Amino acid sequence: MKIVHDGLGTLELPEDPKRIVSLAPNATETLYRLGLGARLVGRSAFCYRPEAANALPVVASYTKVRWRLLEELSPDLILTTTGIQRDLTRTLHEAGYPVFPVPLPHTPWGILENVGLLGGLTGTVEAAARLSTELAERYARLANRFAGVRVYFEFDFNGPISVGRGSYIDAALSHLGMVNVYGHRAEAYFVPDLEEVARLEPELVIYEPKPVRSKAVIQEKTRALMRQRGWVYPLVITGGDEIAHYGPQFFAYLEALAEEIACVLEAR
Repeated sequence: MKIVHDGLGTLELPEDPKRIVSLAPNATETLYRLGLGARLVGRSAFCYRPEAANALPVVASYTKVRWRLLEELSPDLILTTTGIQRDLTRTLHEAGYPVFPVPLPHTPWGILENVGLLGGLTGTVEAAARLSTELAERYARLANRFAGVRVYFEFDFNGPISVGRGSYIDAALSHLGMVNVYGHRAEAYFVPDLEEVARLEPELVIYEPKPVRSKAVIQEKTRALMRQRGWVYPLVITGGDEIAHYGPQFFAYLEALAEEIACVLEAR
């Protein structure tokens, strides 16, 4: 398969890859959802969806590779993502590996486009179409559930990160009918000014922690953090690394988030 990539030039990839290393959590989950789990021979340390992926050897973190192990696995396709893995992707390409970077989506519809893209790369076009259709229908049912509610979204990425225009999270909040208080900011991901948040008058805070085993512990830590900031807004806490995950499971996480938001708003 010959593909012309804007950043890497002309790529020669197998038409029916049999030994796939996925270093992108979204791609790993998608391949399992397409019935291709048996073709995966390696993963990144952050590819833990679904549970079966944890049995695969860990080839890399987001940016560092175990080169000897990668050579031993002899993949005929390596999947990365754009953004943080840009330099890694180019290094793999220059080393002669068959690598393809799956784009970081700018809307949840982009997640569905990536499902189709991976279906095309792996010869599972029909399965990808079925999965995309199912997820699109579920997403459509969430439209305008919380019309006009002003929301501040933050996730913990070794410190507070919020989202603005151009991020798929901002687009998802808008799809729910919510008004992202930073939706005016033309920057997808950024470190927010926490003192400014109050001036933006959110009616709800959604906080996404790092993934942890104890939900009770993270709930208490998050509430303590809000008290430390002097924030008394209604609060929704995700299970960690859910809305920040842009694989197919994102839509189930968004459905669960919508239910939690409904409960919190009703209790105001």
